[in-house]
Amino acid sequence: MEQNFSYEQLVHFTRKVFSLMGCPDDHAILASNVLLAADARGIDSHGVARLSGYVRLWEAGRINPVPDIKIIHQTPSTATVDGDKGLGLVVAPFAMKVAIEKAALVGSGWVSVKNSNHFGIAGQHAMMALEQDMIGMAMTNASPLVAPTFATERMLGTNPIAVAIPADRQPPFVADFATTTAANGKLEILQRKEHEAPIGWVQDKDGHCSTDPNILKQGGALLPLGGDRDHGSHKGYCLGAIVDIFSAVLSGANYGPWAPPFVSFLPLPPNPVGEGLGHFFGAMRVDGFRPANEFKSHMDQWIERFRNTEAVDGKKVLIPGDPEREMEAIRMKEGIPLLAPVVKDLKELASKFKIDF
Repeated sequence: MEQNFSYEQLVHFTRKVFSLMGCPDDHAILASNVLLAADARGIDSHGVARLSGYVRLWEAGRINPVPDIKIIHQTPSTATVDGDKGLGLVVAPFAMKVAIEKAALVGSGWVSVKNSNHFGIAGQHAMMALEQDMIGMAMTNASPLVAPTFATERMLGTNPIAVAIPADRQPPFVADFATTTAANGKLEILQRKEHEAPIGWVQDKDGHCSTDPNILKQGGALLPLGGDRDHGSHKGYCLGAIVDIFSAVLSGANYGPWAPPFVSFLPLPPNPVGEGLGHFFGAMRVDGFRPANEFKSHMDQWIERFRNTEAVDGKKVLIPGDPEREMEAIRMKEGIPLLAPVVKDLKELASKFKIDF
């Protein structure tokens, strides 16, 4: 059963929660806007459904509500940022802004981040570059829930990659995807709906295929994009590994099985190899390659031609970003549907902080 809430209702409630956690007003506003962008764009697994998770991490002392986010190393085109255990929802926009500023000066900017936390949907950060006629990139490592191809041990996170590319008359190209067959949040949604997981999403503790959405709680693992070796899971494994190295090995964050879990009830891995979670961001000026108006005109042509590709019966060819953009238009008008367990979570948060929901 679902219940609809307006974007304004949810963002207002979320801001209150972040403020009562001790976040400064500007951080609370930014964090709530980034979090609700996921719900607005139809990525329900990364929106307000995760709000209680951030609160529990704060209660466990793993999120600093007043971080001193700063650049600790830089060159004209690169930087490393220390997030000081802040909300990734705040740390990530800071780092992406640094990448954009460097790109404005020297053509491209690349920023790796350590000592951060879960940053919401990667696409929201990559899209920050669009207004400056830049191509934006964002990626992050995450809790180790993924078994590499042929493995039974969980070594990588869902490790998403996002790329946002500007166009002219057409909406931008925005690819935002996990390097696993499905993100962990999709499993959480299946658990709430009491549905089985499709084949190729997860495996049990012995490496056998499973359809149980609760299998991770029994020692199972998510599978890399592709599901199994015959369907290219080694490629998904490579993509996830690249994200882990760029985000964490490069910055000094925890990588691989040392990445801290999002859930507060699991202990931090012993003998950490870095600090917190890591992210990686990039911004490239289009006019570093050709005049921006020329490029964007050709992006329009690219998008129009691909959108008009001859399709199989009853289907149409989409451009990355189309489903999220269409969903955002609907939800900003008609409201955001929340499943009953999410509503229950939010009501419990309201009670905890003595505020209205």
